[in-house]
Amino acid sequence: MTDVLSQLAAVLAERKLASPDSSYVASLYHKGLNKILEKVGEECTETLLAAKDAEHSGNTDELVYETADLWFHTLVMLSQLNVHPDAVLQELARRFDLSGLAEKAARQSS
Repeated sequence: MTDVLSQLAAVLAERKLASPDSSYVASLYHKGLNKILEKVGEECTETLLAAKDAEHSGNTDELVYETADLWFHTLVMLSQLNVHPDAVLQELARRFDLSGLAEKAARQSS
């Protein structure tokens, strides 16, 4: 799985240098962070709606599709801000043996 993220991160980094007419991602970078955030928000909403539909229908195909879009646009956002997906994976790994309740309490006391 991390191979896919690394490969995608490399492609996204290449697209940052590309002409906006050459690819969808290059055009997003050209439009700036606000446009990228708008896409993340849009994909988040679509993912939530797909989850609700999946709960009722039992079919998760659309949920998987929309989640992939959400993850993709989130990776574009991270790339725009020069954050490699490994930073997120490291944060998830750090939390792996940490109780969610303990982690939340530690954030609130800071």
